[in-house]
Amino acid sequence: MAGYKTIMMKPHDKVAVALMDIPAGAQVEVQCQNQIFSIEIKEDIAFGHKFAVVSISSGADILKYGEVIGKATRDIACGQHVHIHNLEGKRGRGDLIHAES
Repeated sequence: MAGYKTIMMKPHDKVAVALMDIPAGAQVEVQCQNQIFSIEIKEDIAFGHKFAVVSISSGADILKYGEVIGKATRDIACGQHVHIHNLEGKRGRGDLIHAES
């Protein structure tokens, strides 16, 4: 169903953002430039939250708006909610800068 509003900025992003509440089981079409992703939402997605538009492997970078926002802490299926329970942020992490030195 094309009635659910979402946003995805770059075609290589791995997540889209819900611009309204989307219930589990909903069929969503996410359009980004010349690509269309047809997705079955696996769990309720609240307004402003992210969901996977492709399957994401544990440890893989997660891209949103064309930027790496973190890494997956477990496998994430297409249509699943992406949040702190399965994403570890990488941005603004002073502890990671010191660990890499």
